Amino acid sequence: MDDATARKQLEKMLADLDRSIGVLQGDPVAIREHSAADAGSDLTDADRAQAMLTVATAQRRAVIEALKRVDEGTYGRCVDCGKPVPEGRLEARPEAARCVECQGRQERRR
Repeated sequence: MDDATARKQLEKMLADLDRSIGVLQGDPVAIREHSAADAGSDLTDADRAQAMLTVATAQRRAVIEALKRVDEGTYGRCVDCGKPVPEGRLEARPEAARCVECQGRQERRR
């Protein structure tokens, strides 16, 4: 994937993530009288929204880092070993920072 295409995809992803994060950070459900079941449901919804916000924020950081790599001329190279990141991986995950092998090692460390 060439840098111009990558930048375009990453900038679109960033705009989409910013919109999603804005929605997820919106005002909580207006306070009103609830039954015990409603209160439990609201808590579950809040937990779910917080989890989605955490994921979206992490992905946003990855997109910003990928845009920095485009600027630096290192986009498409694994940040760990320096080998090329497979084209298919970049098409599926334009923000990918690692080749498949290094990403696997990274995930096993967690």
